Amino acid sequence: MNVYQAICAVAKEMAAEGISKDRKNLQQNYAFRGIDDVYNALAPRLAAHGLVILPRMIGRTVTERETAKGGVLFYVVVEAEFDFVSASDGTRHTIKTYGEAMDSGDKATNKAMSAAYKYAAMQTFCIPTEGDNDADLHTHEVAPRRRAAPFDSNETFSLIANAGSVKALTNLYHQAQDQGASPEQMAKVADACAARKAILLGSQA
Repeated sequence: MNVYQAICAVAKEMAAEGISKDRKNLQQNYAFRGIDDVYNALAPRLAAHGLVILPRMIGRTVTERETAKGGVLFYVVVEAEFDFVSASDGTRHTIKTYGEAMDSGDKATNKAMSAAYKYAAMQTFCIPTEGDNDADLHTHEVAPRRRAAPFDSNETFSLIANAGSVKALTNLYHQAQDQGASPEQMAKVADACAARKAILLGSQA
């Protein structure tokens, strides 16, 4: 049995029995299939038809976000490839997909990898996904991105003149950039930071 025949055989059995939505999202109150449901349904069928799925992560990005309550969330996107290999003759077919997830701890990458596997399997074996497009059980409320206030030269130079550390000066310089200071204004900010830095370093000598 080659890899396509094995995929077809698994898909045929999945079409007959499917995977029930036995889990529920706690925030938005909808039913969904978890990754364990997918593993439990597929594992015996993959083994029976000699089909192996080999995952490979080829890319990963992490973005730190803020929750509506001021906490920290890690938003991870993984780019994944899955080799579907027939144990009978070694033929294979590679599928590429992405997984996304958010977590406030150290599990965002694990969740993203599980999401990538889950949807690669669902698309390959034609398992319905209606109402089941979220990576996690919990829905995170992300605070809107804050826009930097417009550049205020008087305030900026006052803060520079009273900065108490080199790190504070560096932060003020980058803040001016984020606030849209012009090249001429940035040159003046750089001069002011350099002058204040010299004073700070001189007082430490």
